[in-house]
Amino acid sequence: VRDPILLAELKPGQPQQYDWKASCETWSVAFSPDGRWFAWSQGHCIVKLLPWPLEGTQNCKASECTKAEARGRGRAKEKTLECGQIVWGLAFSSWLPSRSRKHILWAPSPACLVLATGLNDGQIKVWEVQTGRLLFNLSGHQDVVRDLSFAPGDSRSILISASRDKTLRVWDLGQNGKQLKVLSGHMRWVYCCCTSPDGRMLCSAAGEKSALLWSMDSYSLLRKLEGHQGCVVSCAFSPDSALLATASYDTYVILWDPCTGEQLKSLCHIPLQPALDHGADFHASSLRSACFSPEGLYLATVADDRLLRIWALELGSPVAFAPVKNGLCCTYFPHGGIIATGTRDGHAQFWTVPQALSSLKHLCRKVLRSCFTTYQVLKLPIPKKMKDFLTYRTL
Repeated sequence: VRDPILLAELKPGQPQQYDWKASCETWSVAFSPDGRWFAWSQGHCIVKLLPWPLEGTQNCKASECTKAEARGRGRAKEKTLECGQIVWGLAFSSWLPSRSRKHILWAPSPACLVLATGLNDGQIKVWEVQTGRLLFNLSGHQDVVRDLSFAPGDSRSILISASRDKTLRVWDLGQNGKQLKVLSGHMRWVYCCCTSPDGRMLCSAAGEKSALLWSMDSYSLLRKLEGHQGCVVSCAFSPDSALLATASYDTYVILWDPCTGEQLKSLCHIPLQPALDHGADFHASSLRSACFSPEGLYLATVADDRLLRIWALELGSPVAFAPVKNGLCCTYFPHGGIIATGTRDGHAQFWTVPQALSSLKHLCRKVLRSCFTTYQVLKLPIPKKMKDFLTYRTL
């Protein structure tokens, strides 16, 4: 497998009025679900909304379908969102506004793509992508909003926020941004949250050695996932919701069955070369971010050893590497083939990554597991070997 190739790199400007070093980090990067937009928290309280594909990626095959769509509808224009605070979290969703709009700051189009931004002062600002207008300003958190995640499918107006105030909050844009629930259970800052693609579960991770799984129906705590020896800082569900990856400062990614809470596999990040810094220890390979590929065959991770790794889940080992200095986050392009990374220097980078043709077996598993839980699979009148494959016990 070829190592990722750098396609393009975005660098922030340096406004004169903002000269503190701590404001330049790119804590979050995101692609819209349809792959037409890229959002980049470039530091200095600014989010850039860029139509995809970028000029530097015009020759990338992964962007061919998006380029054709862009030509058909006319080229969209880049937008700058002035958030007024350092931006930590980003999340896209397609949203159908309700008829009652009394708290909406600007009336959106009948069906619109929105971007939620989590800010340093605990506010959440929700923007209409097409116009760059501010729709909502959601208040409730008492500290930094570190991460955001929209529910999928018919519940895509539901927004989950994770904060340093040790809580998660549930908001409904369909009810004019009403706060539905406050989820308490973490003892430290909440670093990340993610909803499962089937809409059944929510995972959250804080500065603790465990992650929490919540029901998206009742917003009650389902289970506590314990197994890491360091702080869990990132979590991600596989596209079929059958796997959950948690990444930790202990240099490990653990793959879980979220339905049963079982540990299925551990991926250890071993430095490829001795750390150059004097006195450096295992923290050189501390994890920062993890994300699944759209087809569910690969996992991408960013670690403090300055490497982006692409893991083949069936092999349990990295099959490709790329140099990412001071990496903080990573995300896959929705149609695969590209990964975006964000760095502590405020840069966003785009890399080509391996794409695999899914086997018929994997495609069948992906479809089935999108509808059936592990317990339902285990009750099926099929051979044990087939059950093990369907429940990822063969990893």
